[in-house]
Amino acid sequence: MRILFTKNIDKTIISKELGENILVDCIKVIQINHLTVHPFDLKNYSLIFTSVSGVISFFKNRFIPNEDFTAKNYNKIYCVGEKTKYELRKHGFGTFKVLRNAEALSSFIIEHCPHERFLHFCSNLALNILDQKLPLQNIDYKKIVIYHTEEINPVINGKYDAVVFFSPSGVRSFAKHNSFNDIKIFSIGKTTSNELENYTSQEIFTSQENNLFSVLNLIKKRILNKD
Repeated sequence: MRILFTKNIDKTIISKELGENILVDCIKVIQINHLTVHPFDLKNYSLIFTSVSGVISFFKNRFIPNEDFTAKNYNKIYCVGEKTKYELRKHGFGTFKVLRNAEALSSFIIEHCPHERFLHFCSNLALNILDQKLPLQNIDYKKIVIYHTEEINPVINGKYDAVVFFSPSGVRSFAKHNSFNDIKIFSIGKTTSNELENYTSQEIFTSQENNLFSVLNLIKKRILNKD
């Protein structure tokens, strides 16, 4: 059994979860380039982070949150994914709300906090879900591009039994020069699966949670027949 992961992952983690008999290759299909952004006052804004890279870029640029972002009125932190939450925690900040994807976050904001003002620190290739939906509800929202995601578009040689995808941009990068035929396709979440549906009609195995261990558990169940 040979599996391709479309990002660099510690292979000891994969071996521990899937076993020593699985052949694993990790090939990066996107490149993250952090941008230099002059820090500005964050007062009276709540912050949105939809990726770990957004959090890393935010603090690389020495933004200093000067408000209580755990307060129950304004100046809160919203994020997508547990990994993003943990990255914020490394820098000493908690989150007011963690959602599984941007779609769920937009619905939460519209229903529960339409009067807040939002700054979204994200990639140049961030999905347009938030900036399409929030302004339509007269919600003050601004996207701050703080890093660039470059689609590398590698040509991947060799035959794999399964390929694992971690982002819509990773899907697009892989699809440029590679086929989805005759492989099992695994996705880290609904958003990535939605992008995969643009390129293949094959079954897509989607993890319940947006994290590596959920994907690995899905692989165990679907192709290794392990509970």
